[in-house]
Amino acid sequence: MIINNIQIDDTFAEAFNMRATRVILTAQNLKWAYHAANAMTGFATSVIGCGVEAGIEGELGETETPDGRPGVSVLLFAMGSKVLMQQLETRMGQCVLTCPTAAAFAGINSEDQINLGKNLRFFGDGFQTSKLITDKRYWRVPVMDGEFLCEETTGMVRAIGGGNFLILATSQSLALAAAEVAIEAMKKIPNVIMPFPGGVVRSGSKVGSKYKTMFASTNDAFCPTLKGVTDSELSAEIESVMEIVIDGLCFDDIANAMRVGITAICQLGESSGVKRISAGNYGGKLGPHHFKLQEIMQAGNA
Repeated sequence: MIINNIQIDDTFAEAFNMRATRVILTAQNLKWAYHAANAMTGFATSVIGCGVEAGIEGELGETETPDGRPGVSVLLFAMGSKVLMQQLETRMGQCVLTCPTAAAFAGINSEDQINLGKNLRFFGDGFQTSKLITDKRYWRVPVMDGEFLCEETTGMVRAIGGGNFLILATSQSLALAAAEVAIEAMKKIPNVIMPFPGGVVRSGSKVGSKYKTMFASTNDAFCPTLKGVTDSELSAEIESVMEIVIDGLCFDDIANAMRVGITAICQLGESSGVKRISAGNYGGKLGPHHFKLQEIMQAGNA
């Protein structure tokens, strides 16, 4: 498949099952809502080393938040419910409870509920109070700037992590420029995050390693400096590869984000320096969800 002189490989991105939750963070203005959200989603690029993958989903206006203040929606993904609960509670306590004027609310409805402020209330040292409003319990914890308001629980749902595509270009600067264009378009899609720095990862990995202590290692087939010493996927003109990884609440959310991002790159045309769009798959070793690039792009034209 060729779109505007850019080849879309006949391959698929292989993704895996995760658990996810959404939290709504509000503050007296967007600046402080973002401070809370940025701190909460720090060190959360990959479950390989961070335990959780997290990112900012988008901004919320005053009419979209429970307390009528500006807000930010945050999504968190983990490999299991226990890890997700632990990571959420730790990040709430260290990053949101501590942030001036911040409040936190459930952002997703589900029968599965996990703690949001249920245990954080004990920081109030007995001075905390609660209120039940339409079957939802809220905690008010006294802090030095006034009080911290937090909903007791939030929902947890099954989700998917590891959707991805690779941008193969003639230089590092051109590959990154194309990735930035894709990320800006993908940020408009709900229910997904791109958890790596700026939404882009340069150190794409493969499953396994020659070293017993490593269960993931550099994706040598897509490393430009290894063309002559490994079974390379790169032709002579490819000098840089960037990857965009997507986590989403369902298969269609990720597929839609991939389509939007790839389309944005293809609209740049041949002058972008992008020659191919590919994806990371591992022969079924990683996960059961297969995002077939050509099918995704064809569905967008249907």
